[in-house]
Amino acid sequence: MTLALIVHGGAGDIEDKQVAPHREGARRAAQVGWTILQQGGSALDAVQAAIVVMEDDPAFDAGFGAYLNRDGHVELDASIMDGRTLDTGAIAGVQRIKNPIAVVRHVLESEVTFLVAHGAERFAQERGIQLVDNQVLRAPEQIKIWQACVANPPAREASNYVPLQGFGTVGCVAVDQDGNVAAGTSTGGTKFKRAGRVGDSPLIGCGTYADNLLGGASATGWGEAITRVVLSKFAVDTLSNNQHPSDVARNAIEMLARRVNGTGGIIIADRLGRIGFAFNTARMARAFILDARSVPDIVADC
Repeated sequence: MTLALIVHGGAGDIEDKQVAPHREGARRAAQVGWTILQQGGSALDAVQAAIVVMEDDPAFDAGFGAYLNRDGHVELDASIMDGRTLDTGAIAGVQRIKNPIAVVRHVLESEVTFLVAHGAERFAQERGIQLVDNQVLRAPEQIKIWQACVANPPAREASNYVPLQGFGTVGCVAVDQDGNVAAGTSTGGTKFKRAGRVGDSPLIGCGTYADNLLGGASATGWGEAITRVVLSKFAVDTLSNNQHPSDVARNAIEMLARRVNGTGGIIIADRLGRIGFAFNTARMARAFILDARSVPDIVADC
């Protein structure tokens, strides 16, 4: 079985000065996930470990470094899916969890599939995960961005409102030695978002999907648009006619733009270990493994 791993670090208008941190962060995450796969670890373990790396990296909009909402709080969402069993785990609106991807792994192994806010935080404590003060998650750069938004608020919502889109949502798709596929996504949401807003990232089929029969996907971008077309499930289902993941990713992003005028990106790995990605934003941070050599050739770009 061909091993595969691909990560993304968000799609959007990534500034020149932010390219190197995004590229390096994605590369490190891919390396950590790939090491787990090479040592015989599961796709779920690889996805979780890779995303933890990016949640801890302030370059990305996930965990420490996530955008602050209008109230000045970090509010996080995440999901993970096991393509072998179709089990899923998701949380949304948490403010005291350092690594949401670790919590959703526990949710996946529990009797429920989706927990929110304080209920998700209490669940995390029950599973031995220590809560942190929200202040710990507020990166200095994000505080400055929030202060600028407070000083110059965006126009109030209308029927055609598009949120202040940032970048940095993180995700990973992996295929392990047993042919099992897993996918996960983690985010702090849009810049200066309404408190309680939830995008596509924790919604199974929208931000994340995996099925051993086909493959897996993780999306990033304008969540309200991605949700409307159930982008990740759409992409994975399209793999059923044996299209290459590169073609599937491109077609999925074209559909996103055509149907709902959406912007974003997607990463895909199919059950054969082939990978693909596409985006219609200025940039998308990503890294992937080209082959299964003992010394992996990690391609990282932004």
